[in-house]
Amino acid sequence: MSSRRTVSLITLGCARNEVDSEELAARLEAAGWRTDDDDPDVIVVNTCGFIDSAKKDSIDTLLAAADSGAKVVAAGCMAERYGAQLADALPEATVISFDDYAHIGERLDDVLAGRPLVPHSPRDRRTLLPITPVERGGARTHIPGHGQDDPLPEGVAPASGPRPLRKRLTGGPVASLKLASGCDRRCTFCAIPAFRGSYVSRRPEDLLAEAAWLAGQGVKELVLVSENSTSYGKDLGDLRALEKLLPALAAIEGIERVRVSYLQPAEVRPGLLDVMTSTEGVVPYFDLSFQHASGTVLRRMRRFGDPERFLDLLAQIRERAPEAGIRSNFIVGFPGETQEEFDELVAFLEKARLDVIGVFGYSDEEGTEAYGFEGKIDQDVIDERVATLTELAEELTAQRAEERIGTELEVLIEEDLGDGGYEGRAAHQGPEVDGAVTVQGIGLVPGQIVQAVAVDSEGVDLIARIKAGT
Repeated sequence: MSSRRTVSLITLGCARNEVDSEELAARLEAAGWRTDDDDPDVIVVNTCGFIDSAKKDSIDTLLAAADSGAKVVAAGCMAERYGAQLADALPEATVISFDDYAHIGERLDDVLAGRPLVPHSPRDRRTLLPITPVERGGARTHIPGHGQDDPLPEGVAPASGPRPLRKRLTGGPVASLKLASGCDRRCTFCAIPAFRGSYVSRRPEDLLAEAAWLAGQGVKELVLVSENSTSYGKDLGDLRALEKLLPALAAIEGIERVRVSYLQPAEVRPGLLDVMTSTEGVVPYFDLSFQHASGTVLRRMRRFGDPERFLDLLAQIRERAPEAGIRSNFIVGFPGETQEEFDELVAFLEKARLDVIGVFGYSDEEGTEAYGFEGKIDQDVIDERVATLTELAEELTAQRAEERIGTELEVLIEEDLGDGGYEGRAAHQGPEVDGAVTVQGIGLVPGQIVQAVAVDSEGVDLIARIKAGT
C-alpha cells in the first residue's frame, strides 16, 4: 500500500460529535494517516441520527462525499443506529460502528485497499454495560470521546500524565470537553440512549488533563458537553462531582471561561446553582432541557416539570445571578398535545424571559415509546404550531436582548471582521447557537476578553462599545 494515506473528517450534528471526530483524528494520526481536506484518499463522515432532518443531511453529505471520487466511510450516530440497513441502502459508503473506533486506522486501511468490511447489526448499547451505574467503570466497551492512554505522535497529547486522545481539527479560542456519554433517562421521544448507551462519566483527572492540554492549544473557553451534564459523577459514586470539577477546571492556567451545556431541570440542585453562579471563571449560563411546559405533556414524554416548577427554577437562578444566560428547546405537536396544552407552553414562554428558544416539531422515531402512541397530531397542525411558536420565540428573545442594552459585558473575541469590527460572545451566549456581540476596536485578537457595554441589539445579537480604559 502507498505510504500516502490521507483522510478528511466531516462532522455533522452536535458538539459531542465534534469531540468524537477529534478522537478519531488522533487515532488516525497515530496509525500513520494524515488529515487532508483538499485531496483525501478517504472521507469519514461523522453522521447525526437524531431526527429526520439530521438523517437527511447525513445522507446528502455521504452522497456528496462519494461524488468527490474518494472512498467514503459512514461513522457516528446514524451509522451506529442503522448499521447493515444503512449499508444496504447506501452502497457508496462503508458503514462502521463505535466499536471500530479503537482500530480506525486498520479499518481505513481496509477501505483504501478495497477489502470489504461486514457492517454491524444494530443493538441496544445499553445492554453492553451494567444496569447499576457504579459498576460501569470497569466495563470493556468502546465509548467515543473517552479514549485514553494510547500511544500518540508528538503534539497530540501531553508528554506525561493522563494522555488525552485528541487532535484539534479546528482552531479558535473555544473547545468542547466531553464530560460523559450516554443517558439513563427514558424520554419517550428519544432514541439516543439505545445507540449511545447508558450513562458513563469520564474521570475528573482525565478531564483536567485534557482541559490543560486544550489550554496549551490556545483554548480560552471550555464548553462542557454530554447527553446530560447534571448526571455527571453518579456512576463515580459522587453526585456532587460536577460541583467539585467546575472550580478545578476554571483554575487551569489559560482557561478564562467554563460553560456547562445540557442540564436536566429535574437534576439542577441548589449546590450546583451556587457553584455555577458564584465561581470565578464559570459563566452563569444555563442550557436547560425543558422540552415542553405543560405538565401533562411532560408526563407523556416521561419527563419532570410544569410551568410553576420551571418558573421557580428560573427565579432561583436569577436571584443568584440576574445577568445569567438561559436557553432551552421545545417540542411541539407531541402525540396527544391539545390546544390547551400548547397554549400552556405559550403562556410559560411569555413569562420565562429566555435568551434563546429552540422550536422543533415532533417527528416519529423508530424504537421510541412515543412511536407507538395514539393521538398523533396531523402534520399541518404541527407545522402551524411550529410557525406560531417560532414567531413568538423570535419576538421574545429579541425583547430579552433589548433588556441587556446598557449592561456591561465581558466579550470573548472570536473573529476579526475587518474595518475595526470584531465578533465575539458575552458570558450569557453559548457558541454558534446563542447569538453574538459585535464590537468596534483596534488591535483586538481572537481569544482576548474585553470589557464592553451593550448599546444596541439586532434580534438576539448585541452591538457593544469597548469600555474606556480597557
